Amino acid sequence: MTDAEALALAVQAAGHWGGCDAPRLIKNRENAVFEVELPTARAALRLHRVGYQSEAAIRSELWFVSELALAGVPVPVPLLTETRDVLADLGGGRIASAIVWVEGEAIGEGGVPLAQSPARQVALHRDLGRLLGQVHTVADGLTRPAGFVRPDWRLQGLLGESPFWGRFWDHPGLTGEEAALLRAARRFAQGQLAGYQGSQGLIHADVIRENVLENGTGLTLIDFDDFGLGYRLYDLGTALRDNLEEPGLPMLAAALVEGYATERPLSPADRAMLPLFVLLRCLASVGWSIPRLAADDPGARTHIARAVRAARILLSGGNLWG
Repeated sequence: MTDAEALALAVQAAGHWGGCDAPRLIKNRENAVFEVELPTARAALRLHRVGYQSEAAIRSELWFVSELALAGVPVPVPLLTETRDVLADLGGGRIASAIVWVEGEAIGEGGVPLAQSPARQVALHRDLGRLLGQVHTVADGLTRPAGFVRPDWRLQGLLGESPFWGRFWDHPGLTGEEAALLRAARRFAQGQLAGYQGSQGLIHADVIRENVLENGTGLTLIDFDDFGLGYRLYDLGTALRDNLEEPGLPMLAAALVEGYATERPLSPADRAMLPLFVLLRCLASVGWSIPRLAADDPGARTHIARAVRAARILLSGGNLWG
């Protein structure tokens, strides 16, 4: 969908919430997301990608976010249409939703490199760990509604024959050596997860920097588009993926774990498994890029290089943060 096509659909979609004359495009990727001024609130309007998540899955996502908000977790609140629904049907399989706009900058952004603000980033990651602990604790107390549908980010969803984000070991941009390494990493991770008994349940599943906003008073977790069932450590591993090249990685990892442990205990075995979950997210990101980025796209190469580096370290018995 081109940006122009998305804009026309956004104007149509906004009508279900009372109308908006000038939607501002934020991104046109998994979903097309617009900033809109609705009669009732400033909002993020999402045009959901056709075929990625079903209507039942999107309703399940918005149910979860609503429950988190009711429990006091800082997440964006869904807005109801004029017909008191959380979704608007635009025809042709296209669905739209709207959530209250959240102010803030993504952590690690705002023009201040992590290496130049280690104390601030350590504090933010401690807060992020605490926030993820709150999300998981609230999730454990919820009863899933009838018709609940979400992706499964456990063993088969990450490492099976058809992972949810794709067969990362078949990425067309891999060299022969890289492909062999990622196949070996897959076998290694399968063996590690086969007997893993750590906490599992509802997770965000995409805790990357751009989905964690900070506005000076606290953090807000946004974009639950990939939320589903999974290992709780996958959320922590995903949060560390963007930091693999940071010189302060050991401090950030320690802060994230410290913050999480204030809400939920982490055993020594859990802590020892965390690097594996960073690798799992790196591998999944390579699969994610297959249908979305050209094989020689710089972004695809970034995902591949990160996965290759993490795989080499863990398969050699090393630790990602020393």
